[in-house]
Amino acid sequence: MVDGRFLVLAVAMVAAVFMLAEAASGGGVKRVLTLERAFPVDQKVELAALKARDRARHARILQSFAGGIVDFPVVGTSDPYLVGLYFTKVKLGSPPREFNVQIDTGSDILWVTCSPCNNCPQTSGLGVELNSFDATSSSTVSSISCADNICASIVQTASAECSTQSNLCGYSFQYGDGSGTAGFYVSDLLYFDTILGTSLIANSSAPIVFGCSTSMSGDLTKSDRAVDGIFGFGQQRLSVISQLSSHGITPKVFSHCLKGEGNGGGILVLGEILDPRIVYTPLVPSQPHYNLYLQSIAVNGQVLPIDPAVFTTSGNQGTIVDSGTTLAYLVEEAYDPFVGALTAAVSQSARPIVSKGNKCYLVSTSIHSMAQIFPPVSLNFAGGVSMVLRPEDYLVRMGFVDGDAMWCIGFIKVQSPGTTILGDLVLKDKIFVYDLARQRLGWADYDCSLSVNVSITSGKDEFVNAGQLSVGSGSSSSVHLKLINKSNNAFLLHILVVVGLLFL
Repeated sequence: MVDGRFLVLAVAMVAAVFMLAEAASGGGVKRVLTLERAFPVDQKVELAALKARDRARHARILQSFAGGIVDFPVVGTSDPYLVGLYFTKVKLGSPPREFNVQIDTGSDILWVTCSPCNNCPQTSGLGVELNSFDATSSSTVSSISCADNICASIVQTASAECSTQSNLCGYSFQYGDGSGTAGFYVSDLLYFDTILGTSLIANSSAPIVFGCSTSMSGDLTKSDRAVDGIFGFGQQRLSVISQLSSHGITPKVFSHCLKGEGNGGGILVLGEILDPRIVYTPLVPSQPHYNLYLQSIAVNGQVLPIDPAVFTTSGNQGTIVDSGTTLAYLVEEAYDPFVGALTAAVSQSARPIVSKGNKCYLVSTSIHSMAQIFPPVSLNFAGGVSMVLRPEDYLVRMGFVDGDAMWCIGFIKVQSPGTTILGDLVLKDKIFVYDLARQRLGWADYDCSLSVNVSITSGKDEFVNAGQLSVGSGSSSSVHLKLINKSNNAFLLHILVVVGLLFL
């Protein structure tokens, strides 16, 4: 746990920008949400703290087209002195009420705190106001009974339980870090800003099933990083992306581009970002997470002597991509040769040291190019595609020692059998496309501060010139967007960011 004040960087980045294919009824729909990321500042964060956060996060990974495009403006930075979480604002119920919910690709259910709630935090160290959903005050809410077919399907996946006393379809999620939440499922309206043709229409909505939490335990009761709930982005039936795509509201694909330099930021969109350099590898089928076929690792062009079987998906073993993880995690059979090869290839101008059990290197601050000192690393996947990592993608800067910068290996050893996890350390400064319809995942190196093309799959050369839209996303930040016609039936988003700082 990190002490100190929290600085909220409220940067609203991309909103209300796309147009979708004309459906049989004509017209297109676009959905918009606002994403924020909060970070503690004012003191260095040790690798141990980052690893502890990831352990808690991993304990919360639950086992268990035609339409518009949902666009999430992203705020955040990969600065190693900072650690935080991604969250977005959603509006639920009638009248709509706004909630801050954590974006979580490792679980499927959207749940929010409900009133009354036992042991739920009342304030948040993230500087956001906490709200609770009141099922008795919404005119459009419907409870999910034990006899409902939806509940029956959830029970089969161990995501629900039924109370004969209340006849409500309930849930109880218990996490490995000792935290947990319990409540019941409801159906109500989820609101978006909508672009229909060339018009912006606010307060469009779609009915979704989500969780109404009435109790918390463990770390979820703490106020330091409290939000109103969790927004599951997994592949299962009750994830929001699955529900929206099944209703024809969004495509069954989402993409992100997380900026790792400067002020950070980026883009998260339920839609397909287009770039000719994107390469794709298949997802492992029938998995709740985004599992990949990692086949080998190369350092400085030399493939390491690692048995590919250690990366195979089986039980608790496999390789997954998880934007909710800060660092990266590598099974021990791969970790030891990986670190050995790095050490052998590092320039003599970097002095190896061990800091608090972590393998680190001291580098003179006069050296401006890490690529001159540390070798490139290649993660090789099925389909003959590779993800090439810069030194900044596998090292974490952890401060200074005697005037030299200390860089530590950001890959953490996992005991076998275990899961290799590619977190934000690896994912930053790249486009990632999660194509659930085609069961594949793609990526390409990219400057995430630049505009992106997003497919509208219209088959027509149409565009919306919305001029500049201003969408509020907090008390002191806004975003201005411009839509520009592209001949390949995609929109180019030009993003101008105004950063608001909210201090506790």
